Amino acid sequence: MAEGTRSPATTALAACAVAVAVLLAGCASGPRSGGGVASGRDGPGTNIPPDLANVPDAEPRIEPIRTSGGTSKPYTVLGRGYAPITDDRPFRESGLASWYGRKFHAASTSSGEPYDMYAMTAAHKTLPLPSYVRVRNPANGREVIVRVNDRGPFVDGRVIDLSYTAALKLDLLRGVAPVEIERITNDDIRTGAWRRDSGTAYAAAEAPAPVRTAPVRVASAPLPPQQQQVRVPAEWAAPVAAAGNDMPQPASTMPVAPQTPMAAALPPGTGAEPESAQSPPSIPPGRQAIVVNELPPLQAAVPPAPLPANIAQRPAAALPGFWVQLGAFRERDGAESLLNQAARGVPSLAPQLRVFSEAGTHRLQAGPFASRNAAGEVVGQLRENLHISPMVVERR
Repeated sequence: MAEGTRSPATTALAACAVAVAVLLAGCASGPRSGGGVASGRDGPGTNIPPDLANVPDAEPRIEPIRTSGGTSKPYTVLGRGYAPITDDRPFRESGLASWYGRKFHAASTSSGEPYDMYAMTAAHKTLPLPSYVRVRNPANGREVIVRVNDRGPFVDGRVIDLSYTAALKLDLLRGVAPVEIERITNDDIRTGAWRRDSGTAYAAAEAPAPVRTAPVRVASAPLPPQQQQVRVPAEWAAPVAAAGNDMPQPASTMPVAPQTPMAAALPPGTGAEPESAQSPPSIPPGRQAIVVNELPPLQAAVPPAPLPANIAQRPAAALPGFWVQLGAFRERDGAESLLNQAARGVPSLAPQLRVFSEAGTHRLQAGPFASRNAAGEVVGQLRENLHISPMVVERR
């Protein structure tokens, strides 16, 4: 056989080798079976941008949820099947978090978007792509919001794979650590219930009581003889009590309403004397008396309901058990404001409300509860009464 001639078998083997190489290259953009940096094959980039700690969290916005096909199809990785969520249900989960970096930077994610290790994103096995979750590190109380746009991590016990920046903000760059995650649903985004900063209200404030203004006062004076008849509405027309002297009547409040006749002023030079309070009043014919009526006294606005007395007797210690977190704030005033609102909205919960200040964050929590189910019942009450989205946390 000539040196430049190839047999059919050689050609077939070469074609198979090319096909296998293409297949392996295509797997690079599929689901990641590793756990990011924890696998020992990944790490931070060589040119890390400055001020990553100041990168803002992902801003939740309503995004459509695919109900079939694409990223919502059930799939299998390493012999285990996964069924993605295809509705807007609430979702909470606790477990280990890892992060992934330069090995996957700029590679295609499961959603088709390029992975940016310096953005606030994450990977999850079953949450819709895309969706948003709040991730909390219970060891230091830090929280971030990330956009889920990838699948993973496919390692037992791990619930989320974070971007490099998200792990940095949670202080998780040292490796795998426990976290708590809570989905931010489209309904939470629509109502604004996901917001937990000091500038956000969690329920509509009560309308202030209407302020009653003081009535206008007018003085009734004697009518000059040349004045024509004063016409007023019929329901105002009625006599008023006679004055005890010839001084003008004191100021009276409007509107006008029935009482008894008022003595008419006498023209000067007639020689007649003013009538006493005991004598019958005389009103010139053809003249109708102006009548006035005193309004009932102003009533003070109803003060807001006082806080339950036992709210001031809360111990400051964080006891172990399950707690319901109503919100986390950068300013303590925000936490105290929500505490007062929750105490009035759910009075039975007032003795269990606490504000914990940890690492520059002020958290309003209620507890402790003996079980997660008991805490979950309180979550339902708060959702219904305050229209907020609390979460269950465990303190040990």
